[in-house]
Amino acid sequence: MSENKNKLVSESQTEQIQIVLSGDINGYGRLFGGRLAEWIDVVAVVVARRHSGHEVTTVSIDNLHFKAPAYVNETVVLIGRVTYVGRTSIEVKVETYAENLRGERNMINKAYVVLVAIDENEKPVPVPGLILENDEQRDEWAAGARRYDFIKRRRYEDA
Repeated sequence: MSENKNKLVSESQTEQIQIVLSGDINGYGRLFGGRLAEWIDVVAVVVARRHSGHEVTTVSIDNLHFKAPAYVNETVVLIGRVTYVGRTSIEVKVETYAENLRGERNMINKAYVVLVAIDENEKPVPVPGLILENDEQRDEWAAGARRYDFIKRRRYEDA
């Protein structure tokens, strides 16, 4: 099946740019966390669709760590890439940066999103494997495998 051919991380990497507008801020004048979570989810979905060649559904956002704020009129850059794949699941890391007018970036958030590829009947379908090209990608894969095992254990403990 050609659609399940292994893919490089770079084949599905996605970058999205946003400008923080007045409707995106909370009562403290900072980017609303819910808005950022929405942007992160969209980036993760695009990455997972590109990798799998299928529609996807978000299963969890395993780690949503707010490191710094973003303010009105700042440029926000979200970069998503596949870090781990299971049989039908795809883990996507989304790093978010606030970028100033000089092009300097400050990381404001890092999140790991787990999605499942689905067919037209909304049933899980197998996804392509991931071709790891460098030590950073291998390290991310190993960390993703640990998170995957933890999620599986937690799911069965909660059942």
